[in-house]
Amino acid sequence: MDVLINVFVALHIIGIASLLGGFLTQMKAMGAGTARFVPAMLHGALTMLVTGVALVGLNQADDQSVNNIKIGVKLLVLIVILALVYVKRDEEKAGKGAFAAVGGLTVANIFIATLWT
Repeated sequence: MDVLINVFVALHIIGIASLLGGFLTQMKAMGAGTARFVPAMLHGALTMLVTGVALVGLNQADDQSVNNIKIGVKLLVLIVILALVYVKRDEEKAGKGAFAAVGGLTVANIFIATLWT
């Protein structure tokens, strides 16, 4: 079971890297007002959602303790990110506010995952 959990952790990290990487590649364009939500951001957020749910289930099946409040907060933040990226994915330009919100929420989600013990 540990190997399977570690595989899903790795996939979860790949998802966050895709979401954050997509944001960081558009930072210069955000300054110019031409930033857009790239497909990698949507795919990364969806990967995070699927692997995160799987990780909670696998950890509970393995009788490991899960902090449900932390998971709920992370899920809520990810749902907001997914909603913003999904709704604005086909627009030629994303608004600076929405784009900055996705970046800030992504970084917040990383800090929640690593610092909340």
